[in-house]
Amino acid sequence: MLSEAKVKELGEKARQIRILTMRMLGAIGSGHLGGSMSIVELLALLYFDRLNINPKEPRWPDRDRLVLSKGHAGPALYATLALRGYFNPDECLTLNQSGTNLPSHCDMNKTIGIDMTAGSLGQGLSAAVGMALAGKLDKRKYRVYCIVGDGEAQEGQIWEALMFGAQKKLDNLTVFLDNNRLQIDGPVAEVNSLDPLADKFKSFGYFTQSVDGHDYLAINEALDTAQKQAIPSIVILNTIKGKGVPFAEGMVTSHFMPLTQENIDQALAALGEKKGA
Repeated sequence: MLSEAKVKELGEKARQIRILTMRMLGAIGSGHLGGSMSIVELLALLYFDRLNINPKEPRWPDRDRLVLSKGHAGPALYATLALRGYFNPDECLTLNQSGTNLPSHCDMNKTIGIDMTAGSLGQGLSAAVGMALAGKLDKRKYRVYCIVGDGEAQEGQIWEALMFGAQKKLDNLTVFLDNNRLQIDGPVAEVNSLDPLADKFKSFGYFTQSVDGHDYLAINEALDTAQKQAIPSIVILNTIKGKGVPFAEGMVTSHFMPLTQENIDQALAALGEKKGA
């Protein structure tokens, strides 16, 4: 159970993550805003409370692993890692620029703290399943977390990976489905509906929960429950694409969008950041 003070602390961390994410997207003038903002509460909870990690030893063999399968949300993860102490936050302003260590999609060979490279959508979950199986074979206690997009879940490889994870009873694996209901081409329900989503996950052998993806207490409770199961778990996070940025919330166009200085100033003001701070 999270204390009131902890929830307040996580809320401030989430605000800082959103501000830094906006600054890094603003530095290049465009980017994947919507899907980055929808997972901020989850990232804040994981990196500032739940994960067994050590920024001073990013390749520690017994660390918990996070795979961002929906790799286009990399900016939010970069901001989180920087604020957690993996690298200097100033480096975030080099996002996707020549010579950067922060490419558009996460690269474990470039960025300190990234556990798996995010390539084509759908591949990350397979890697996470492999990591979880390796942990079992090596008799290590680490847990593996994987964040999948709802549009990404239309990929067949996602379901192949789910089948294998259930077959191996990988109770050290927790999958988060960012259910913001929007993808680059429009509403998920119109492009290629996933419904009935929870029933499908259950039928594939996963302990399945559905919570408000912006509620720390709900996510934390779901994680506590998931870790008591003898099978792998999925937590469906009901989120808002572009959360926290008024002109982006719930907008298909926020998937990847150009950003003017006026946009950036408006977003930072909404997040409580003073202009020029």
